[in-house]
Amino acid sequence: MTDESQVAAIEAYIQNDAFARFLGAEVEIVAPGHSRVSLTITERMTNFHGITHGGVVFSLGDMAFAAAGNSRGQVAVALNVNIHFLHPSKVGDRLVAEAKECHLGGRTGLYEITVIEEKSGTLIARSQDLVYRKKAWFVELEE
Repeated sequence: MTDESQVAAIEAYIQNDAFARFLGAEVEIVAPGHSRVSLTITERMTNFHGITHGGVVFSLGDMAFAAAGNSRGQVAVALNVNIHFLHPSKVGDRLVAEAKECHLGGRTGLYEITVIEEKSGTLIARSQDLVYRKKAWFVELEE
Protein backbone atom coordinates (compact mmCIF):
# COMPACT_ATOMS: atom_id res chain seq x y z
CA MET A 1 0.00 0.00 0.00
CA THR A 2 1.42 3.40 -0.94
CA ASP A 3 1.57 6.33 1.47
CA GLU A 4 -1.16 8.03 -0.56
CA SER A 5 -3.46 5.00 -0.43
CA GLN A 6 -2.82 4.58 3.32
CA VAL A 7 -3.84 8.20 3.94
CA ALA A 8 -6.96 7.72 1.79
CA ALA A 9 -7.87 4.48 3.63
CA ILE A 10 -7.48 6.16 7.05
CA GLU A 11 -9.61 9.13 5.98
CA ALA A 12 -12.31 6.85 4.52
CA TYR A 13 -12.40 4.84 7.75
CA ILE A 14 -12.76 7.98 9.89
CA GLN A 15 -15.39 9.46 7.55
CA ASN A 16 -17.55 6.35 8.14
CA ASP A 17 -18.90 7.62 11.49
CA ALA A 18 -22.62 6.97 11.91
CA PHE A 19 -23.01 9.44 14.78
CA ALA A 20 -21.31 12.23 12.82
CA ARG A 21 -23.71 11.56 9.93
CA PHE A 22 -26.66 11.56 12.35
CA LEU A 23 -25.68 15.01 13.66
CA GLY A 24 -24.78 16.33 10.21
CA ALA A 25 -21.14 16.91 11.18
CA GLU A 26 -18.48 17.16 8.49
CA VAL A 27 -14.95 15.88 8.96
CA GLU A 28 -12.99 18.49 7.01
CA ILE A 29 -9.37 17.63 7.84
CA VAL A 30 -7.66 14.41 8.84
CA ALA A 31 -3.87 14.55 9.04
CA PRO A 32 -1.39 12.90 11.41
CA GLY A 33 -2.20 14.31 14.85
CA HIS A 34 -4.67 16.89 13.53
CA SER A 35 -8.31 17.13 12.51
CA ARG A 36 -11.14 19.60 12.01
CA VAL A 37 -14.86 18.82 12.23
CA SER A 38 -17.74 21.27 11.73
CA LEU A 39 -21.47 21.33 12.40
CA THR A 40 -24.34 23.80 11.96
CA ILE A 41 -26.58 24.04 15.03
CA THR A 42 -30.26 23.26 14.45
CA GLU A 43 -33.24 23.78 16.74
CA ARG A 44 -33.20 20.07 17.64
CA MET A 45 -29.70 20.57 19.15
CA THR A 46 -30.76 23.13 21.76
CA ASN A 47 -31.60 22.74 25.43
CA PHE A 48 -34.48 24.24 27.43
CA HIS A 49 -32.61 27.59 27.56
CA GLY A 50 -32.65 27.77 23.76
CA ILE A 51 -28.86 27.47 23.50
CA THR A 52 -26.77 24.64 22.07
CA HIS A 53 -26.90 21.57 24.31
CA GLY A 54 -23.57 20.89 26.01
CA GLY A 55 -23.73 17.30 24.78
CA VAL A 56 -23.65 18.53 21.18
CA VAL A 57 -20.60 20.72 21.85
CA PHE A 58 -18.92 17.83 23.66
CA SER A 59 -19.75 15.43 20.82
CA LEU A 60 -18.32 17.76 18.18
CA GLY A 61 -15.07 18.08 20.13
CA ASP A 62 -15.01 14.33 20.71
CA MET A 63 -15.36 13.67 16.97
CA ALA A 64 -12.36 15.90 16.27
CA PHE A 65 -10.44 14.17 19.07
CA ALA A 66 -11.28 10.73 17.68
CA ALA A 67 -10.24 11.69 14.16
CA ALA A 68 -6.90 13.15 15.29
CA GLY A 69 -6.21 10.29 17.71
CA ASN A 70 -6.85 7.65 15.03
CA SER A 71 -5.22 9.63 12.21
CA ARG A 72 -2.27 7.26 11.82
CA GLY A 73 -4.37 4.12 11.35
CA GLN A 74 -3.85 2.71 14.83
CA VAL A 75 -6.94 2.01 16.95
CA ALA A 76 -7.14 4.69 19.65
CA VAL A 77 -9.78 5.16 22.34
CA ALA A 78 -10.42 7.94 24.85
CA LEU A 79 -8.99 7.61 28.35
CA ASN A 80 -9.99 11.04 29.63
CA VAL A 81 -11.66 14.23 28.42
CA ASN A 82 -11.63 17.46 30.39
CA ILE A 83 -13.84 20.10 28.77
CA HIS A 84 -14.54 23.73 29.62
CA PHE A 85 -17.68 25.34 28.20
CA LEU A 86 -16.84 29.03 27.75
CA HIS A 87 -19.60 30.68 25.66
CA PRO A 88 -23.05 29.62 24.51
CA SER A 89 -24.01 29.18 20.87
CA LYS A 90 -27.39 29.19 19.19
CA VAL A 91 -29.41 27.91 16.25
CA GLY A 92 -27.72 28.73 12.94
CA ASP A 93 -24.21 28.96 14.39
CA ARG A 94 -21.55 26.96 12.58
CA LEU A 95 -19.27 25.36 15.14
CA VAL A 96 -15.80 24.17 14.22
CA ALA A 97 -13.80 21.79 16.41
CA GLU A 98 -10.09 21.50 15.80
CA ALA A 99 -7.88 18.90 17.47
CA LYS A 100 -4.11 19.18 17.67
CA GLU A 101 -1.72 16.63 19.08
CA CYS A 102 0.46 18.00 21.90
CA HIS A 103 2.22 14.79 22.90
CA LEU A 104 2.67 11.45 21.18
CA GLY A 105 3.87 8.82 23.62
CA GLY A 106 4.24 5.06 23.29
CA ARG A 107 0.64 4.14 24.08
CA THR A 108 -0.86 7.52 24.88
CA GLY A 109 -1.37 10.83 23.16
CA LEU A 110 -2.49 14.20 24.45
CA TYR A 111 -4.69 16.50 22.36
CA GLU A 112 -5.98 20.04 22.72
CA ILE A 113 -9.37 20.67 21.18
CA THR A 114 -10.94 24.05 20.55
CA VAL A 115 -14.54 24.60 19.48
CA ILE A 116 -15.21 28.00 17.94
CA GLU A 117 -18.16 29.70 16.27
CA GLU A 118 -16.94 30.09 12.69
CA LYS A 119 -18.18 33.61 11.79
CA SER A 120 -17.35 35.42 15.01
CA GLY A 121 -14.35 33.33 16.07
CA THR A 122 -15.84 33.10 19.58
CA LEU A 123 -14.29 30.34 21.64
CA ILE A 124 -17.20 28.09 22.64
CA ALA A 125 -15.27 25.34 24.43
CA ARG A 126 -11.80 23.99 24.99
CA SER A 127 -10.79 20.53 26.09
CA GLN A 128 -7.69 18.53 26.83
CA ASP A 129 -8.07 14.88 25.87
CA LEU A 130 -5.98 11.77 26.48
CA VAL A 131 -6.04 8.81 24.10
CA TYR A 132 -4.88 5.22 24.54
CA ARG A 133 -3.50 3.47 21.47
CA LYS A 134 -4.25 -0.25 21.25
CA LYS A 135 -1.98 -2.80 19.60
CA ALA A 136 -4.48 -3.05 16.72
CA TRP A 137 -4.42 -1.17 13.43
CA PHE A 138 -7.40 -0.50 11.17
CA VAL A 139 -5.00 0.50 8.39
CA GLU A 140 -1.59 -1.14 8.59
CA LEU A 141 1.29 1.20 7.85
CA GLU A 142 4.10 -0.26 5.78
CA GLU A 143 7.68 0.24 6.85
